[in-house]
Amino acid sequence: MQLLSKLYFTRRVFLKMETVAVLDFETTGLSPNFGDRATEIAITLVRHGQVIDRFQSLMNAGRRIPAEVTQITGITNAMIATAPPVAKVMREACKFVGNTPVVAHNASFDKKFWEAELAHLSIPSSSEFACTMLLARRIYPNSPNHRLATLVQLLGLPQTGRAHRAMVDAEMTSHLWCRIQQDVSKTYRIQSVNHQLLMRIQKVTRTKMPVFLNACSNSSC
Repeated sequence: MQLLSKLYFTRRVFLKMETVAVLDFETTGLSPNFGDRATEIAITLVRHGQVIDRFQSLMNAGRRIPAEVTQITGITNAMIATAPPVAKVMREACKFVGNTPVVAHNASFDKKFWEAELAHLSIPSSSEFACTMLLARRIYPNSPNHRLATLVQLLGLPQTGRAHRAMVDAEMTSHLWCRIQQDVSKTYRIQSVNHQLLMRIQKVTRTKMPVFLNACSNSSC
């Protein structure tokens, strides 16, 4: 198990953490609405500030990867040609996540591909996605931008490899998720900063967020 940070949690917050599935896709393009498909998925299960399990696989959905995408991700058509079929990978990924709440950076992107790939298999998806990018816009408004790599550098979080590979991005998002929980808890004196609360925060405007969180600190929220 990978300890995300021994400094991220006070004892009281540590005891309140639930398990979340931190998910990242690499794809052939920007949208399944234009026929783009997933090429790689990675998922970390995070509990009590630790990565307790991992799932990662390339997948072959029968779509060629444009050269400009290969330049970004390093994933080639030759790699995909020998990868397992997308149906097999997505069934395994769906089983791995189960009913666990999901986290992603720029979650609208990953949620679209998650739902689209499962729809190809006639598997409904009811997963709730929290978005570390939306949260970072509210919690770290002075960041020069809210890309994952920028936030990792700004906050001094670990980077374990090349960005734009699914497991590296999932692990960095895991670190960011835990740091957001710690910072919200410390700043607003909230004991339990869980997935449901952070989903509510990401829907609150930046200007209203302090009022919302101060109210939470004085109630069960």
